[in-house]
Amino acid sequence: MKITDVVCHVLLAPNYDPGFTSSAQDSFLVVVHTDEGLQGIGESDVNPWIAKACIEAPGTHTMGLSIKDMLIGEDPRDIAAIWRKLYRGSAMNGRRGAVINAIGAVDMALWDLRGKIEGLPVHRLLGTKRPDKVVPYASLQPAGDSFEAYRDALCASAEKAKSLGFKAVKAEVTMNGPYAHSGLRESYDRHTEVVAAVRKTLGDEVTLMIDVQYLWEDAATCLSVVRDWAEFDCYFLETPIWVDYLDEYAKLAAEAPMRIASGEWLSTHHEFEALMDRGKIGVVQPDVGRVGGLSEARTVCDMAADRGLTVVPHCWKTGVSISATAHLAWVTPHCAFIEYLPPQLCLETLRKELAFEDFTLENGVISEPSRPGLGFELDWEALEAYKVA
Repeated sequence: MKITDVVCHVLLAPNYDPGFTSSAQDSFLVVVHTDEGLQGIGESDVNPWIAKACIEAPGTHTMGLSIKDMLIGEDPRDIAAIWRKLYRGSAMNGRRGAVINAIGAVDMALWDLRGKIEGLPVHRLLGTKRPDKVVPYASLQPAGDSFEAYRDALCASAEKAKSLGFKAVKAEVTMNGPYAHSGLRESYDRHTEVVAAVRKTLGDEVTLMIDVQYLWEDAATCLSVVRDWAEFDCYFLETPIWVDYLDEYAKLAAEAPMRIASGEWLSTHHEFEALMDRGKIGVVQPDVGRVGGLSEARTVCDMAADRGLTVVPHCWKTGVSISATAHLAWVTPHCAFIEYLPPQLCLETLRKELAFEDFTLENGVISEPSRPGLGFELDWEALEAYKVA
Protein backbone atom coordinates (compact mmCIF):
# COMPACT_ATOMS: atom_id res chain seq x y z
CA MET A 1 0.00 0.00 0.00
CA LYS A 2 1.25 3.46 -0.94
CA ILE A 3 0.21 7.04 -0.24
CA THR A 4 -1.05 8.60 -3.45
CA ASP A 5 -2.28 12.02 -2.34
CA VAL A 6 -2.48 14.37 0.64
CA VAL A 7 -5.38 16.83 0.55
CA CYS A 8 -5.58 19.80 2.91
CA HIS A 9 -8.86 21.46 3.90
CA VAL A 10 -9.18 24.92 5.45
CA LEU A 11 -12.55 25.25 7.19
CA LEU A 12 -14.12 28.39 8.62
CA ALA A 13 -17.52 28.83 10.23
CA PRO A 14 -19.41 31.68 8.55
CA ASN A 15 -20.49 33.04 11.92
CA TYR A 16 -16.95 33.30 13.30
CA ASP A 17 -16.08 36.26 15.50
CA PRO A 18 -12.46 37.48 15.22
CA GLY A 19 -12.77 39.00 18.71
CA PHE A 20 -13.69 35.64 20.26
CA THR A 21 -10.88 33.75 22.02
CA SER A 22 -11.66 30.35 20.52
CA SER A 23 -9.64 28.45 17.94
CA ALA A 24 -12.58 26.11 17.33
CA GLN A 25 -14.13 28.59 14.89
CA ASP A 26 -11.85 27.23 12.15
CA SER A 27 -10.25 23.88 11.44
CA PHE A 28 -7.42 22.30 9.49
CA LEU A 29 -8.08 18.81 8.15
CA VAL A 30 -5.72 16.52 6.27
CA VAL A 31 -6.93 13.54 4.24
CA VAL A 32 -4.27 10.97 3.31
CA HIS A 33 -5.27 8.85 0.30
CA THR A 34 -3.87 5.45 -0.71
CA ASP A 35 -3.68 3.35 -3.86
CA GLU A 36 -6.11 0.84 -2.31
CA GLY A 37 -8.91 3.34 -1.79
CA LEU A 38 -8.58 3.76 1.97
CA GLN A 39 -8.06 7.17 3.53
CA GLY A 40 -7.14 8.58 6.92
CA ILE A 41 -8.23 11.90 8.36
CA GLY A 42 -6.38 14.12 10.82
CA GLU A 43 -6.83 17.56 12.35
CA SER A 44 -4.70 20.15 14.10
CA ASP A 45 -5.35 23.24 16.20
CA VAL A 46 -3.35 25.76 14.17
CA ASN A 47 -4.05 28.59 11.74
CA PRO A 48 -5.35 26.42 8.89
CA TRP A 49 -3.99 28.56 6.05
CA ILE A 50 -0.50 28.42 7.56
CA ALA A 51 -0.72 24.65 8.09
CA LYS A 52 -1.87 24.13 4.50
CA ALA A 53 1.18 26.05 3.29
CA CYS A 54 3.45 24.03 5.59
CA ILE A 55 2.32 20.81 3.91
CA GLU A 56 1.93 21.95 0.32
CA ALA A 57 4.89 24.34 -0.04
CA PRO A 58 7.54 23.01 -2.47
CA GLY A 59 11.02 22.33 -1.19
CA THR A 60 14.22 23.65 -2.75
CA HIS A 61 16.90 21.89 -0.68
CA THR A 62 17.34 18.82 1.51
CA MET A 63 16.82 20.68 4.81
CA GLY A 64 13.49 22.17 3.77
CA LEU A 65 11.61 19.59 1.73
CA SER A 66 7.91 19.57 0.88
CA ILE A 67 5.92 17.58 3.41
CA LYS A 68 3.42 16.50 0.77
CA ASP A 69 6.15 15.37 -1.61
CA MET A 70 7.86 13.40 1.18
CA LEU A 71 4.61 11.54 1.86
CA ILE A 72 3.76 10.48 -1.67
CA GLY A 73 4.80 6.88 -2.32
CA GLU A 74 5.37 5.99 1.34
CA ASP A 75 3.79 2.97 3.02
CA PRO A 76 1.28 4.63 5.42
CA ARG A 77 1.65 1.83 7.95
CA ASP A 78 5.26 2.77 8.76
CA ILE A 79 4.23 5.74 10.90
CA ALA A 80 7.39 6.07 13.00
CA ALA A 81 9.66 6.15 9.96
CA ILE A 82 7.41 8.67 8.22
CA TRP A 83 7.43 10.95 11.28
CA ARG A 84 11.23 10.95 11.37
CA LYS A 85 11.40 11.61 7.65
CA LEU A 86 9.03 14.57 7.85
CA TYR A 87 10.72 16.04 10.94
CA ARG A 88 14.22 15.84 9.51
CA GLY A 89 13.25 16.78 5.98
CA SER A 90 11.41 19.92 7.10
CA ALA A 91 13.82 20.84 9.92
CA MET A 92 14.92 24.20 8.53
CA ASN A 93 11.29 25.19 8.02
CA GLY A 94 10.20 24.42 11.54
CA ARG A 95 11.30 21.86 14.13
CA ARG A 96 8.62 23.46 16.32
CA GLY A 97 5.44 25.48 15.90
CA ALA A 98 3.23 25.41 12.82
CA VAL A 99 5.27 22.88 10.86
CA ILE A 100 5.02 20.38 13.71
CA ASN A 101 1.32 21.23 14.16
CA ALA A 102 0.81 20.37 10.47
CA ILE A 103 2.81 17.15 10.82
CA GLY A 104 0.56 16.37 13.80
CA ALA A 105 -2.51 16.38 11.55
CA VAL A 106 -0.72 14.05 9.12
CA ASP A 107 0.34 11.71 11.93
CA MET A 108 -3.23 11.60 13.25
CA ALA A 109 -4.47 10.75 9.76
CA LEU A 110 -1.90 7.96 9.44
CA TRP A 111 -3.03 6.36 12.71
CA ASP A 112 -6.65 6.63 11.55
CA LEU A 113 -5.65 5.00 8.29
CA ARG A 114 -3.64 2.21 9.92
CA GLY A 115 -6.58 1.36 12.16
CA LYS A 116 -8.82 1.08 9.10
CA ILE A 117 -6.25 -1.07 7.32
CA GLU A 118 -6.01 -3.49 10.27
CA GLY A 119 -9.69 -3.29 11.18
CA LEU A 120 -8.92 -2.15 14.73
CA PRO A 121 -9.61 0.94 16.82
CA VAL A 122 -6.47 3.07 17.16
CA HIS A 123 -6.16 2.51 20.92
CA ARG A 124 -5.65 -1.20 20.22
CA LEU A 125 -2.61 -0.22 18.14
CA LEU A 126 -1.21 2.29 20.64
CA GLY A 127 -0.84 0.06 23.68
CA THR A 128 -2.52 -1.80 26.53
CA LYS A 129 -5.97 -0.64 27.54
CA ARG A 130 -6.17 1.09 30.91
CA PRO A 131 -7.95 -0.79 33.71
CA ASP A 132 -10.45 1.98 34.46
CA LYS A 133 -12.80 4.19 32.46
CA VAL A 134 -11.96 7.51 30.80
CA VAL A 135 -13.50 10.53 32.54
CA PRO A 136 -14.22 13.63 30.44
CA TYR A 137 -14.53 17.15 31.77
CA ALA A 138 -16.69 19.87 30.31
CA SER A 139 -15.05 23.19 29.46
CA LEU A 140 -17.40 25.95 30.51
CA GLN A 141 -17.58 28.88 28.12
CA PRO A 142 -18.41 32.35 29.42
CA ALA A 143 -20.63 34.90 27.75
CA GLY A 144 -21.51 38.56 28.13
CA ASP A 145 -19.54 41.77 28.40
CA SER A 146 -19.97 42.51 32.11
CA PHE A 147 -18.79 40.87 35.31
CA GLU A 148 -22.31 39.79 36.27
CA ALA A 149 -23.07 38.33 32.85
CA TYR A 150 -19.74 36.49 32.80
CA ARG A 151 -20.25 35.00 36.27
CA ASP A 152 -23.85 34.01 35.63
CA ALA A 153 -23.05 32.42 32.25
CA LEU A 154 -20.34 30.24 33.78
CA CYS A 155 -22.65 29.17 36.59
CA ALA A 156 -25.42 28.35 34.11
CA SER A 157 -22.98 26.24 32.08
CA ALA A 158 -21.82 24.51 35.26
CA GLU A 159 -25.41 23.64 36.11
CA LYS A 160 -25.97 22.31 32.59
CA ALA A 161 -22.81 20.18 32.76
CA LYS A 162 -24.00 18.67 36.04
CA SER A 163 -27.36 17.85 34.50
CA LEU A 164 -25.59 16.05 31.63
CA GLY A 165 -23.78 13.84 34.13
CA PHE A 166 -20.27 15.33 34.03
CA LYS A 167 -18.15 14.50 37.06
CA ALA A 168 -15.64 17.25 36.27
CA VAL A 169 -15.67 20.71 34.70
CA LYS A 170 -13.15 23.39 33.81
CA ALA A 171 -14.12 27.04 34.14
CA GLU A 172 -12.42 29.71 32.08
CA VAL A 173 -11.95 32.56 34.53
CA THR A 174 -10.29 35.19 32.37
CA MET A 175 -11.52 38.72 32.90
CA ASN A 176 -8.12 40.35 32.54
CA GLY A 177 -4.77 39.66 30.92
CA PRO A 178 -3.87 39.08 27.24
CA TYR A 179 -6.93 36.94 26.45
CA ALA A 180 -9.56 38.64 28.58
CA HIS A 181 -13.08 37.76 27.54
CA SER A 182 -14.86 40.62 25.69
CA GLY A 183 -12.13 43.04 26.67
CA LEU A 184 -13.04 42.88 30.36
CA ARG A 185 -10.60 44.40 32.86
CA GLU A 186 -11.84 43.10 36.18
CA SER A 187 -9.79 42.96 39.38
CA TYR A 188 -8.24 39.76 40.67
CA ASP A 189 -10.72 39.82 43.56
CA ARG A 190 -13.50 39.54 41.00
CA HIS A 191 -11.81 36.43 39.61
CA THR A 192 -11.94 34.92 43.07
CA GLU A 193 -15.65 35.76 43.23
CA VAL A 194 -16.28 33.86 39.99
CA VAL A 195 -14.36 30.78 41.16
CA ALA A 196 -16.38 30.82 44.39
CA ALA A 197 -19.66 31.12 42.48
CA VAL A 198 -18.85 28.21 40.16
CA ARG A 199 -17.77 26.02 43.07
CA LYS A 200 -21.01 26.83 44.91
CA THR A 201 -23.01 25.91 41.81
CA LEU A 202 -21.20 22.60 41.38
CA GLY A 203 -21.20 21.56 45.00
CA ASP A 204 -18.46 19.41 46.47
CA GLU A 205 -19.07 16.30 44.38
CA VAL A 206 -17.88 17.66 41.00
CA THR A 207 -14.17 18.17 40.27
CA LEU A 208 -13.36 21.79 39.44
CA MET A 209 -10.45 22.94 37.27
CA ILE A 210 -9.64 26.58 36.50
CA ASP A 211 -8.14 28.00 33.28
CA VAL A 212 -6.92 31.61 33.48
CA GLN A 213 -5.24 31.80 30.04
CA TYR A 214 -1.86 33.32 30.94
CA LEU A 215 -3.40 35.89 33.26
CA TRP A 216 -0.31 36.74 35.34
CA GLU A 217 3.23 37.83 34.51
CA ASP A 218 4.97 36.14 37.43
CA ALA A 219 4.58 33.62 40.24
CA ALA A 220 4.45 36.19 43.04
CA THR A 221 1.43 38.01 41.60
CA CYS A 222 -0.32 34.74 40.84
CA LEU A 223 0.28 33.41 44.35
CA SER A 224 -1.06 36.59 45.91
CA VAL A 225 -4.42 35.63 44.39
CA VAL A 226 -4.60 31.84 44.20
CA ARG A 227 -3.50 31.17 47.76
CA ASP A 228 -7.07 32.21 48.61
CA TRP A 229 -8.41 29.56 46.23
CA ALA A 230 -7.37 26.64 48.43
CA GLU A 231 -10.87 26.53 49.92
CA PHE A 232 -12.37 25.86 46.47
CA ASP A 233 -10.50 22.55 46.07
CA CYS A 234 -9.31 23.21 42.51
CA TYR A 235 -7.88 20.12 40.82
CA PHE A 236 -5.52 22.27 38.75
CA LEU A 237 -4.80 25.81 37.63
CA GLU A 238 -4.19 25.94 33.88
CA THR A 239 -1.72 28.27 32.15
CA PRO A 240 -1.48 30.88 34.91
CA ILE A 241 1.77 32.37 33.50
CA TRP A 242 3.12 32.85 29.99
CA VAL A 243 4.33 29.48 28.73
CA ASP A 244 7.96 30.56 28.20
CA TYR A 245 8.49 31.65 31.82
CA LEU A 246 9.62 28.25 33.06
CA ASP A 247 11.42 29.47 36.16
CA GLU A 248 8.29 31.34 37.24
CA TYR A 249 6.30 28.14 36.71
CA ALA A 250 8.70 26.30 39.01
CA LYS A 251 8.29 28.94 41.73
CA LEU A 252 4.53 28.74 41.41
CA ALA A 253 4.43 24.95 41.46
CA ALA A 254 6.40 24.94 44.72
CA GLU A 255 3.86 27.08 46.61
CA ALA A 256 0.45 26.98 44.92
CA PRO A 257 -2.37 25.16 46.76
CA MET A 258 -3.30 23.23 43.62
CA ARG A 259 -1.56 21.46 40.74
CA ILE A 260 -0.22 23.67 37.94
CA ALA A 261 -1.15 22.56 34.41
CA SER A 262 0.34 23.64 31.09
CA GLY A 263 1.43 22.47 27.65
CA GLU A 264 -1.44 23.24 25.26
CA TRP A 265 0.78 25.25 22.87
CA LEU A 266 3.89 23.07 22.94
CA SER A 267 5.20 21.05 20.02
CA THR A 268 7.39 17.93 20.28
CA HIS A 269 8.43 16.08 23.41
CA HIS A 270 11.55 18.25 23.58
CA GLU A 271 9.53 21.28 24.68
CA PHE A 272 7.63 19.16 27.18
CA GLU A 273 10.87 17.91 28.68
CA ALA A 274 11.77 21.50 29.59
CA LEU A 275 8.28 22.24 30.89
CA MET A 276 8.31 19.18 33.14
CA ASP A 277 11.91 19.28 34.36
CA ARG A 278 12.51 23.01 34.58
CA GLY A 279 8.95 24.29 34.91
CA LYS A 280 8.04 21.59 37.47
CA ILE A 281 4.39 21.46 36.42
CA GLY A 282 2.10 18.88 37.99
CA VAL A 283 -0.30 18.25 35.10
CA VAL A 284 0.95 17.73 31.54
CA GLN A 285 -1.36 18.94 28.74
CA PRO A 286 -0.28 17.82 25.27
CA ASP A 287 -2.63 18.71 22.43
CA VAL A 288 -2.57 15.72 20.07
CA GLY A 289 -2.42 17.75 16.86
CA ARG A 290 -0.16 20.54 18.03
CA VAL A 291 2.43 18.36 19.77
CA GLY A 292 3.08 16.42 16.56
CA GLY A 293 0.33 13.83 16.42
CA LEU A 294 -0.50 10.71 18.37
CA SER A 295 3.08 9.50 18.02
CA GLU A 296 4.56 12.49 19.88
CA ALA A 297 1.64 12.67 22.31
CA ARG A 298 2.32 9.05 23.29
CA THR A 299 5.97 9.91 23.92
CA VAL A 300 5.00 12.86 26.10
CA CYS A 301 2.64 10.66 28.11
CA ASP A 302 5.43 8.13 28.66
CA MET A 303 7.75 10.92 29.83
CA ALA A 304 5.09 12.11 32.25
CA ALA A 305 4.69 8.59 33.62
CA ASP A 306 8.45 8.33 34.19
CA ARG A 307 8.23 11.51 36.29
CA GLY A 308 5.11 10.50 38.18
CA LEU A 309 3.05 13.29 36.57
CA THR A 310 -0.61 13.35 35.61
CA VAL A 311 -1.73 13.83 32.00
CA VAL A 312 -4.84 15.81 31.05
CA PRO A 313 -4.68 16.43 27.28
CA HIS A 314 -5.77 19.72 25.78
CA CYS A 315 -8.38 19.53 23.01
CA TRP A 316 -10.38 22.43 21.62
CA LYS A 317 -11.26 21.27 18.10
CA THR A 318 -13.88 19.05 16.48
CA GLY A 319 -14.82 15.41 16.94
CA VAL A 320 -11.75 14.43 14.89
CA SER A 321 -9.30 15.65 17.54
CA ILE A 322 -11.63 14.69 20.38
CA SER A 323 -11.63 11.12 19.07
CA ALA A 324 -7.83 11.03 18.80
CA THR A 325 -7.58 12.32 22.37
CA ALA A 326 -9.97 9.67 23.62
CA HIS A 327 -7.95 6.88 21.99
CA LEU A 328 -4.79 8.26 23.63
CA ALA A 329 -6.52 8.31 27.01
CA TRP A 330 -7.63 4.68 26.70
CA VAL A 331 -3.99 3.56 26.77
CA THR A 332 -2.76 6.11 29.34
CA PRO A 333 -3.56 5.05 32.93
CA HIS A 334 -2.19 8.32 34.33
CA CYS A 335 -4.52 10.39 32.15
CA ALA A 336 -6.98 11.69 34.74
CA PHE A 337 -9.43 13.47 32.42
CA ILE A 338 -9.94 14.47 28.79
CA GLU A 339 -11.48 17.70 27.54
CA TYR A 340 -14.86 17.11 25.92
CA LEU A 341 -17.83 19.26 24.99
CA PRO A 342 -21.02 17.61 23.72
CA PRO A 343 -23.22 19.59 21.33
CA GLN A 344 -25.42 20.73 24.22
CA LEU A 345 -22.54 22.80 25.61
CA CYS A 346 -20.88 23.94 22.37
CA LEU A 347 -21.00 27.42 20.93
CA GLU A 348 -18.89 26.83 17.80
CA THR A 349 -20.53 25.61 14.59
CA LEU A 350 -17.74 23.29 13.47
CA ARG A 351 -17.69 21.48 16.80
CA LYS A 352 -21.40 20.82 16.49
CA GLU A 353 -21.52 19.75 12.85
CA LEU A 354 -18.24 18.49 11.39
CA ALA A 355 -17.58 15.14 13.08
CA PHE A 356 -19.26 12.79 15.53
CA GLU A 357 -17.29 10.67 17.99
CA ASP A 358 -17.43 6.90 18.41
CA PHE A 359 -18.30 7.05 22.10
CA THR A 360 -21.07 8.16 24.42
CA LEU A 361 -21.13 9.86 27.81
CA GLU A 362 -22.91 7.86 30.48
CA ASN A 363 -22.66 8.12 34.28
CA GLY A 364 -19.80 10.58 33.92
CA VAL A 365 -17.53 8.34 31.83
CA ILE A 366 -17.18 7.70 28.11
CA SER A 367 -17.62 4.37 26.40
CA GLU A 368 -14.69 2.62 24.75
CA PRO A 369 -14.28 3.47 21.03
CA SER A 370 -14.79 0.32 18.99
CA ARG A 371 -14.82 1.21 15.28
CA PRO A 372 -11.71 0.81 13.10
CA GLY A 373 -9.35 3.79 13.01
CA LEU A 374 -10.30 6.80 15.09
CA GLY A 375 -13.92 5.83 14.62
CA PHE A 376 -15.51 9.24 14.12
CA GLU A 377 -18.03 9.98 11.40
CA LEU A 378 -17.15 12.99 9.26
CA ASP A 379 -19.99 14.99 7.74
CA TRP A 380 -18.60 15.55 4.24
CA GLU A 381 -21.42 17.93 3.37
CA ALA A 382 -20.47 20.10 6.32
CA LEU A 383 -16.86 19.97 5.21
CA GLU A 384 -17.79 21.25 1.76
CA ALA A 385 -20.10 23.88 3.20
CA TYR A 386 -17.42 25.37 5.45
CA LYS A 387 -14.37 24.86 3.24
CA VAL A 388 -12.74 28.16 2.24
CA ALA A 389 -9.38 26.92 0.88
